Amino acid sequence: MNIRTLKFFPLLLVWMTGSLAASSQQENIDKIIAIVGDKIILKSEVDNAFEDYRKEDPSLSDTVKCQLLEQYLSQKVLVEQADRDSVIISDEEVEGALDNRIRYFISMYGSEEKLEEMAGKTAYQLKDDYRPMFRDQLTAQRMQGQIMSGVKITPQEVKIFYDKIPKDSLPFYPSLLEVGQIVFKPDVNKEVADTAIATLERIRAEIISGKTAFDQMAGIYSQDPGSKDNGGDLGIMSRDELVTEFAAAAFKLQNGEISPVVKTKFGYHIIQMVNRQGAKAKLRHILIKPLITADMVKLTMQRADSVRANLVSGKMVFSEAVGKYSDDDATKITGGMFTDQQTGASLLAAESLEPSVALQVNEMGKGEYSQAMEYVDAQSGDRLVRIIYLKNRTEPHKANLKDDYSRIQNVAFAEKQNEYLSKWMESHISGFYISVDDEYADCNNLKKWRLASAAKNKNNLNQK
Repeated sequence: MNIRTLKFFPLLLVWMTGSLAASSQQENIDKIIAIVGDKIILKSEVDNAFEDYRKEDPSLSDTVKCQLLEQYLSQKVLVEQADRDSVIISDEEVEGALDNRIRYFISMYGSEEKLEEMAGKTAYQLKDDYRPMFRDQLTAQRMQGQIMSGVKITPQEVKIFYDKIPKDSLPFYPSLLEVGQIVFKPDVNKEVADTAIATLERIRAEIISGKTAFDQMAGIYSQDPGSKDNGGDLGIMSRDELVTEFAAAAFKLQNGEISPVVKTKFGYHIIQMVNRQGAKAKLRHILIKPLITADMVKLTMQRADSVRANLVSGKMVFSEAVGKYSDDDATKITGGMFTDQQTGASLLAAESLEPSVALQVNEMGKGEYSQAMEYVDAQSGDRLVRIIYLKNRTEPHKANLKDDYSRIQNVAFAEKQNEYLSKWMESHISGFYISVDDEYADCNNLKKWRLASAAKNKNNLNQK
């Protein structure tokens, strides 16, 4: 058992294939390769998934298709079981998942128009095409969660798992860093704020007068990099996906109406309600950020220096300073610490940190605070000031329970979950009608599915 190579492959495929252009042509040449209950699995689903994986690893062999088909079969069993157990996914949950995925592809291709050109379909048509698939995925995910809700792992089980790993197979971990930050956003003076407001009021007046369109003005003036090139389009949003002030203003609007200037932590906006869709709405906005001057940054540096002095002298602890002063939402909820977005771990490799942060902590000792420094946020382009804190630095070492317990626990728990779900699947698949095309007869991992199918069919014949 090798901790470097062991992976937990969930029996759920939560993606929309990247082969969008192919998806519009596959309907006429597709083939049903498996059936679970009344759910079908198409050859294109497996083939497209395989091609997506092979883009990341060109060395993958066609045998991976056997594993992918088993994942799809397992997903369909979970969906069928969910139907029996009355596990329900709401329309709002499905629409939210679709909206998020469409936004992802819009950002990947650069605009909604380019996405539609690549797919040969409108965004609405894509959503219609993928809605059944997303409902199945979310249903399977919820059913899987219910099945495994009682699975826990104890420290003793983690130790047993670790002891089974051959010592020459233990990975060698480089130095890891535990790093935090306190971010200070410069205060904007009234004169600069008034200029931003006046600009938006002029833009709003031109749109309302009919001289120009909202999307055209967004493309020219908006300072939101995520929506500027898409005419200010934010997609379909619910209230809880928006900051409070923005949501309050947006959901007061009627279809086609444009809000007065709205202030949020991001700057100043005007919002257009394109149309309501139940509890959600399709929205556009134009964002203007007040100009941050050198004087504003200087005052912010002085404020940060004062906070740093209290930290260094011990008058204030880091977590307290984060809660009181930091303007960065992402790290504020983790006590100021940078974390791995997937695992939540705070011990990180230097290469996973922003280059400027990694360079700074390279010169710092454990427990030290950097001088206050100005930086530009990579996503928003805002000028900000921050203090970096190096809480911990581990030495390069072979994996061990003392230093790497959380890592080993995660792998052990994933293996236990996988084994539990596999056993549940083996004990339940005989209760479903299952058919697998002979094209996959050589897949050893699918033998239990074929046996279950044969047994079920035999029982049906005997009953007749």
